[in-house]
Amino acid sequence: MSVQKVTVIDYRKANAAHSLLPKPSILSSSGWSNLHLEVYQQPKFEIAEHQHTMHVIACGLPDSPEEPGWDRKIASGERWLDGKLARERRRTGDIAIIPAGIAHRCNWNTSVQFMILAIEPALLQQVGQDFVNPDRIELTPRFMSEPDPLIQGISSTLKEELESGKIGGDLLIDSLKTTLAIHLLRNYCTTQPTLSNYPDGLSQSTLQQVTEYIYEHLHQDLRLVELSAIAQISLYHFLRLFKQRMGITPHQYILQRRIEKAKHLLQHSKLSIADIAVRTGFSDQSHLTRCFKRIVGVTPKQLLQTLSINSMDAVTRNKYVEAIPDLTRELLGTIQTLHDDT
Repeated sequence: MSVQKVTVIDYRKANAAHSLLPKPSILSSSGWSNLHLEVYQQPKFEIAEHQHTMHVIACGLPDSPEEPGWDRKIASGERWLDGKLARERRRTGDIAIIPAGIAHRCNWNTSVQFMILAIEPALLQQVGQDFVNPDRIELTPRFMSEPDPLIQGISSTLKEELESGKIGGDLLIDSLKTTLAIHLLRNYCTTQPTLSNYPDGLSQSTLQQVTEYIYEHLHQDLRLVELSAIAQISLYHFLRLFKQRMGITPHQYILQRRIEKAKHLLQHSKLSIADIAVRTGFSDQSHLTRCFKRIVGVTPKQLLQTLSINSMDAVTRNKYVEAIPDLTRELLGTIQTLHDDT
């Protein structure tokens, strides 16, 4: 008697699940290390039994407001995980976990929008190697019956990053996938890790190596894996110990250093704002302007205008200030304070 071959879905390959679904994905990541995201919008359907080469998290999304009755719809259906059946009442934010190699199939009784997050098993091993024997890490199957706010938040942030592609994307993705791996290890694995301690934290010499590397490469898209390699510790411990030592995350620290360097170049060079944006690692002038205004309180152009006014002789400057509105004068005073602090 012949044995029917089970379909294998490998999200490392393009369009991996398209042959099993009525419609292709409406959004798909590409080139992310150890992680893949896809967003689907499907009619009522049933998917045949299959297995995944990666661990998969499925998360329900709200339907489009353009669809009639979207706010009253209850998505429900059946799911088979490793031979076990459950009837699911699926709400927005509910998650299902399908470990790699587990037989899986499901159906949906209405049109639906959902997100798939696929994780390389090697990622859990890499992150968990400091806590447990990596060969003993086993992810537990979970039916789509309850939400997980952290996983929902990580998935939504990754989706937003995929849609917008802003500066520091690689760094943000590294942070999120490390956080996701730790969360899965703590809450959804048969062997839960006991977190080890580094009582001395990051040494001063190690911290100096990391911060010097950051400053020398501000013009590049810095990655956490590079920084943790310099510190010679795992990604998770690097994130935790860096924040413990500096009071902010590596992502926040890098943004602060970029703003400081941009401010210095505005004050002490003749480079254009667009050139400064490139030299400090921002995607373009508008992105530098948004971050600069949020952190410093004024835009780069406003700072340059004030520097120009300050270079005038006293008589000319007084005449100029007297001719401008009170609001602009107040703004110039704010910028002058910032200038005096540098």
